[in-house]
Amino acid sequence: MARQRFARPIFDNPFLKIQELPGDTVKRNSESLKQANSDPRGTSLVISRDVTLDTDKKTWLRLYVPRRVTKASTPKKLPLIVYYHGGGFVYFHANTFIFDVFCQALSERVGAMVISLEYRLAPEHRLPAAYDDAMDGLHWIKSTKDEWVTNYADLSRVYLYGTSSGGNLAYHAGLRAAAAAKELEPLRIKGLILHHPFFSGKNRTESEEKLKDDQLLPLHAIDKMFDLCLPKEVDHDHEYCNPCANGGSKNLDDMKELGWKVLVTGVCEDPLVDAARNCVKLMEEKGIKVYKFFRDGYHAMEVFDQSMAAALYDATRDFLNASKN
Repeated sequence: MARQRFARPIFDNPFLKIQELPGDTVKRNSESLKQANSDPRGTSLVISRDVTLDTDKKTWLRLYVPRRVTKASTPKKLPLIVYYHGGGFVYFHANTFIFDVFCQALSERVGAMVISLEYRLAPEHRLPAAYDDAMDGLHWIKSTKDEWVTNYADLSRVYLYGTSSGGNLAYHAGLRAAAAAKELEPLRIKGLILHHPFFSGKNRTESEEKLKDDQLLPLHAIDKMFDLCLPKEVDHDHEYCNPCANGGSKNLDDMKELGWKVLVTGVCEDPLVDAARNCVKLMEEKGIKVYKFFRDGYHAMEVFDQSMAAALYDATRDFLNASKN
């Protein structure tokens, strides 16, 4: 039976027309995408508000809590999902409308507090800047006296979750956090959720070759965004791009020792899907328990189209339940 074909989102696709400008910057046509304000008074099913992380770096966090939890006489502590948005490390923000909607639904449908990170973008701030920002965020969560975090977040059940480049960010922040687990206590990470992670390499995978002209995320755009976000004068087998390079990070051993579990999701019409499968194989070879959720669809479809997201939220909730101990 033939696979179902999925219509890609129709918008001013920044990945198709990356325009580099003098001074190590780009023209961000994606800024025309609608942005969403926070909603601290709870006019929807989820309340949200923003807090400053680092004024010098212009980083901040958006906190989400299901409104029903805030109405309870005795607030229930929820698992905490730290979320990283996508955009090739070059585009989008924590308050970009599609990611705000995704985080609201993630909080409500999964029953979790969500904290979404506004991190610095490339090429103005090349990797590892975003990874540094992620660690800043984890240290803020560890030490904050913020009322929402202290009332609603179970710091013994923390998960790093990212979409596309956010999946890459969750992975590399996870490697750092595993090596610094003692420093981060009482925050305890239980696992990672890599949603269509943004990985590649010098050697083309079968899915990259087959889908090199994908209308949402063509191969030339994947390569260009890695050129823009990687440290200068490194190739695409650098560990930030290819997690399998040189046998993978030694910090994967720390993840195994800590008992972390990982959920990796992917779709068959994504040029990046084989790189995700290669990362799964690497982690399994290192002895890490990996849960897999692969199905038909296009890259990051659950963010672009909420009608496709229910199964992902269910898989996320099941993963949190399976990894709680």
